[in-house]
Amino acid sequence: MNRTPQGRLPALPKRGLRVTPLGGLGEIGRNMTVLEHAGRLLVIDCGVLFPEEDHPGVDVILPDFSSLADRWQDIDAIVLTHGHEDHIGGVPYLLRERTDIPVLGSRLTLAFVTAKLVEHRLTPATVEVAAGDRLTIGAFDLEFVAVNHSIPDGLAVAVRTQAGMLVNTGDFKMDQFPLDGRLTDLRHLARLSDEGIDMFLVDSTNAEVPGFTISERDLTPAIGEVFATTKRRVVVSSFASHVHRIQQVVDAAVEHGRKVGFVGRSMVRNMKIAQDLGYLTIPDGVVVDPKQLERMPDHKVAYVCTGSQGEPLAALSRMARGEHQIEVGEGDTVLLASSLIPGNETAIYRVINRLTDRGARVVHKGNARVHVSGHASAGELVYLYNMLRPRNVLPIHGEAKHLRANADLALRTGMAPENVLVAHDGDVIDLVDGTAKVVGRVAAAEVYVEDGVVGRTDERLLAQRRELRDGGVVTVVAVVDSDAATLAEPVELLSTGVAHAADAQGAVDKAIRQALSQAPAATFTDADALDALVRRAAERVLRRRGGPQPVVVAVTVEA
Repeated sequence: MNRTPQGRLPALPKRGLRVTPLGGLGEIGRNMTVLEHAGRLLVIDCGVLFPEEDHPGVDVILPDFSSLADRWQDIDAIVLTHGHEDHIGGVPYLLRERTDIPVLGSRLTLAFVTAKLVEHRLTPATVEVAAGDRLTIGAFDLEFVAVNHSIPDGLAVAVRTQAGMLVNTGDFKMDQFPLDGRLTDLRHLARLSDEGIDMFLVDSTNAEVPGFTISERDLTPAIGEVFATTKRRVVVSSFASHVHRIQQVVDAAVEHGRKVGFVGRSMVRNMKIAQDLGYLTIPDGVVVDPKQLERMPDHKVAYVCTGSQGEPLAALSRMARGEHQIEVGEGDTVLLASSLIPGNETAIYRVINRLTDRGARVVHKGNARVHVSGHASAGELVYLYNMLRPRNVLPIHGEAKHLRANADLALRTGMAPENVLVAHDGDVIDLVDGTAKVVGRVAAAEVYVEDGVVGRTDERLLAQRRELRDGGVVTVVAVVDSDAATLAEPVELLSTGVAHAADAQGAVDKAIRQALSQAPAATFTDADALDALVRRAAERVLRRRGGPQPVVVAVTVEA
């Protein structure tokens, strides 16, 4: 589908349902969908996207809330499907706009998001829901369905309106042997399909992967082998919300007589919450302060830390650079017990190589079965399509290739092409009389958070930072004799990160003298115009020399 241009949206029919994804379509992260019916709004998830190398200085990336700017009072609730950052990380920033929006979610999800909101000095109005619950919030009749994922307490949500029923799966898979015994409730979904699912929003992350996602239990032997064969310390890196994986690690540590230390603020916080609520079972005395582990024999030690995606400030990256109190070395094993999120490959392999250079054995998904995905593969998706027979399908949660692969699966089950929508962030989709179609677009840009400030950093500023990073900077100091329209003394070049700047000094001097001789008289009375003339002359010379192009800054001084 081509992108629809932004413009004035048509009025939503009285019995229509408007669906606007503001994140998660075309990327793995910042998942957020806004529903509108009868003049009221419902937000499903509000997550963040973590920055890549092209986002220097950025902490996290938010969905674009600008289309909601004059409608904060119309929001009936925020519904959270589960507690991963790409689904809850943006909630504090949304609640800054209106603090009393009710936040609905399962017990663990609300515990994670509440702890996050405390750090932002926000007290949310929370409504705890569980699988099987049904309640009405404003214009929306909500029903919650248990789904299995890589974090406990995941929920799909069915939304009934006068326009029909929408079902959002959230992130899910169909693990038949889940660690916590909590299956994706297919019977519940089937009952909804008997009523008729008019719009089906489906997790697309693994749509390209054939077959069925393997069970979490299949990882237990591989994790146990790591603990059994490591002579010194074990360092496990995982998402701070991956409770199931941490349970497997703790169980392996207990079996092999190791104490466990949690490293990283979010890891410590989330695991305490999970343990307090009964989602994580840890025998007394197994978890100790990491400082105590430093005094114990290496073969009795295991650390569990953040940084599985190569984040530069996370604990694992600092260990790899030798900048952490935990010094990884010969005989240690580092276990990366998480998925590799697209876009993070370079950062992750950099960490792996640095740890290997330090003598550690690095075990990861590429060389051992130490991680399974939390998302349904193609076989599971086809199973759902055949069982539920939705009228319209909107693939969500994935890059473009994942969305297209999911759409193709729906088509192969016999769905009509006009009922399968491959959309983009910002596309506005109206469901009216059982038919769904794109009717326009709203703004859905990436919104950057830096040092807690939203929106101050923009793409223009990031482009400047990338130019400085890639090409360096050259400062041209020119002392100008305005009366003679020439330089009063040879130009001086000051450079950072530019290999050939010194060699170009003579050519830059000549080019500036020529430009000054041809400049109109008004240039010499306008400081900005004079700076621009000097800068452009220097840029032309440096550009001809090839290689990375530096940022040129001109400083002109009147003789």
